[in-house]
Amino acid sequence: MSTFTAPKGTYDLLPPESATFLAVRQALAAPLRRAGYGYIETPVFEDLKLFSRGVGESTDIVTKEMFTLTKRGKEELALRPEGTASVVRAVLQGNLHKAGNLPVKAWYSGNFYRYERPQKGRYRQFSQVGAEALGAEDPALDAELIILADDAFKALGLSDYRLLINSLGDKQCRPVYRAALQEFLRGLDLDEDTRNRAEINPLRVLDDKREAVQAQLTGAPLLRDFLCEDCKAYDEQVRSLLTAAGVAFTDDPKLVRGLDYYTRTTFEFVHNGLGAQSAIGGGGRYDGLSEMLGGPALPSVGWGLGVDRIYLALEAEGITLDVPPATSVYAVALGEEAKNLLFAKVTELRRAGVATDLAFGVKGIKNAMKSADRSGARFALIAGDRDLAEGVVQLKDLTTGEQTAVALEALVTTLKEKQL
Repeated sequence: MSTFTAPKGTYDLLPPESATFLAVRQALAAPLRRAGYGYIETPVFEDLKLFSRGVGESTDIVTKEMFTLTKRGKEELALRPEGTASVVRAVLQGNLHKAGNLPVKAWYSGNFYRYERPQKGRYRQFSQVGAEALGAEDPALDAELIILADDAFKALGLSDYRLLINSLGDKQCRPVYRAALQEFLRGLDLDEDTRNRAEINPLRVLDDKREAVQAQLTGAPLLRDFLCEDCKAYDEQVRSLLTAAGVAFTDDPKLVRGLDYYTRTTFEFVHNGLGAQSAIGGGGRYDGLSEMLGGPALPSVGWGLGVDRIYLALEAEGITLDVPPATSVYAVALGEEAKNLLFAKVTELRRAGVATDLAFGVKGIKNAMKSADRSGARFALIAGDRDLAEGVVQLKDLTTGEQTAVALEALVTTLKEKQL
């Protein structure tokens, strides 16, 4: 046993389960690629102010959950707790918004970091696939991203999930609601931290998961009752497009998500089999974030989908993804001369696109064939001195047990014909 273990709130991705994680990431990204989203990758740490300014000074993410770093010279950095602020920063820095083709469509995949109390589905390092569309205020863009996420979940075989949706209004109508909500919250029995949060960003109180707080929120004013006509029309169009695309949703008037930058459309996908940590993805529109970060007006919308929780959702529904085996052909050499020849053939097969492995350091045909079975390969290549003298190798189907001799010069062609 090693002296060291993975840090608290983290875990190692190990074969063969790691292949499923890769398959999940690929499935989430596939609809985005088809819709014109280009891949973007940002550093895992950024200027701390990027998150405090963009995500929000009063959010739990900034006040309690960020991993901060101090560089020489006392520059304050933070491990990224979410992806949107970094993507907006990168787009602005790279002047992608000036290329003349708006919206800028970008997707990303990576790890994010929050100092939280670890539990199943909540980790201090977690994996997400995210997508952002920057530079267009269009309800069709909001609907597009929601549909792409829904398509990805369905492609994975998931069905036991719901889409929650709400509108947070804009700079015209939200201040009026904010004042009404603050007035309501001042009359509640709240702890000091929550009262302070209510004064800075009262919508965040609606997102408080504690039962003692939620019980007092009955009768709280709802933002949908304060929406201006433009926001109502925008919200109705998003919902109409989702309905036309066959995407079911549930109205959730208390849905605000956990970040300050959201405006208008906000949404969350929740899975019914995950218990308390039920959100498998979510996002919304953030029309003012670019300006918060010192950029021009750049209305935008995006989402992040949690790979870790989607993996748990697949388990909850009993779904096993059809992940191809890491090895299709496993070569077993009987003797040094045979090993040298098979090593060359293994290299040739790999270059021809056939996933091939070789029994390294294994002594004896019995142990080598056990390794072949454990590899998940469909075929074993077996060669000894007699086979070499005849210019053949033995090709054994590990499923049926059938074994045939194949000429060395025809080996690659033969295996390619078997669609490996």
